[in-house]
Amino acid sequence: MTEKKLGGAGLRGQVAGQTALCTVGTQGSGLNYRGYDVDDLADNCIFEEVAHLILKGKLPNQAELDAYQDKLMSLRELPDALKIGLELIPASAHPMDVMRTGVSLLGNLEQETDFSQQQDAVDRILALLPAIVVYWYRFANDGIRVSTATGAKTIGGHFLHMLHGEAPSELHERVMNVSLILYAEHEFNASTFNGRVAASTLTDIHSVITGAIGTLRGPLHGGANEAAMEMIEQWNSPDEAEAAILQKLANKELIMGFGHAVYKEKDPRNAIIKKWSEKLSKEVGDQILYAVSVRCEEVMKREKGMFCNADFFHASAYKFMGIPTGLFTPIFVMSRVTGWAAHAFEQRANNRIIRPSAEYTGPEHRKVPPISQRS
Repeated sequence: MTEKKLGGAGLRGQVAGQTALCTVGTQGSGLNYRGYDVDDLADNCIFEEVAHLILKGKLPNQAELDAYQDKLMSLRELPDALKIGLELIPASAHPMDVMRTGVSLLGNLEQETDFSQQQDAVDRILALLPAIVVYWYRFANDGIRVSTATGAKTIGGHFLHMLHGEAPSELHERVMNVSLILYAEHEFNASTFNGRVAASTLTDIHSVITGAIGTLRGPLHGGANEAAMEMIEQWNSPDEAEAAILQKLANKELIMGFGHAVYKEKDPRNAIIKKWSEKLSKEVGDQILYAVSVRCEEVMKREKGMFCNADFFHASAYKFMGIPTGLFTPIFVMSRVTGWAAHAFEQRANNRIIRPSAEYTGPEHRKVPPISQRS
């Protein structure tokens, strides 16, 4: 079998299953959740509404939204054993490893023993993810055991309140809602596909999410926003950024935050978060970071015909809100858990174990020689 028959490297273009959750690059602005355009959702919803849509199949009315938010708020307290486990993880650990370990440990403490428990188990994970990473981060770096009783109605506001020790501004909470909405679901990306493969074995939901987190950790997937931030914060002016980008291109270096495996002309999420990054830059009086980001976008478009993906302007937006770079990808987890879980629900509802074949490229059939004749 040739690579062309396989759909190209990385299984590009291969249809690996069916989903009612999301379309990427085919309708509306280019990204839809259950038929709703992502820019429409980002303009008119908070993240909990979109989580309800993805996990439960419909946008909630006000009573349903209030009930869902109240439920999630009631689930925010970390189990004592999980706090102990988080306190044992050193400050040198990568926050994504903390997220992975936190969900895995939770799966031991609060086991999903029957699939009828899946929605409650996922709601618990969704409610706890911000506390898992912030509790560890504040304890490991500042020696502070943060309280999860922030009173924030939204997951994004809750995260910022725990991180900074005070309620976020209306603008910051709004940007967090937009960001979480943009990252909530994205069809059969690498981490989601990993999760569906795991779900197809009929394993527990914590194992599904743990595997997906491990996949998202990679710099070619969720880690791109961290890599983009580490790059752009080196430069003190747009001109310096342009010269450095041109040199990187001449050296054939990979520029993180540009291009996409599915989108061909633009990532619809980029224009949305770019707008909010600009608003945040004005709020904090930034004169460098946003301008550097824009120049990078312009240079890559001019020189390579490449566009920013969602990760690139997320980097500056998070930085303007005082979020440490190492926590960028954990925010992605806090959002994408909705998509991962909903895909697991779909897989469980119509399951057949995912077991593709491989094209063998090794030696032809041969006999085992006597040990004395082996070189």
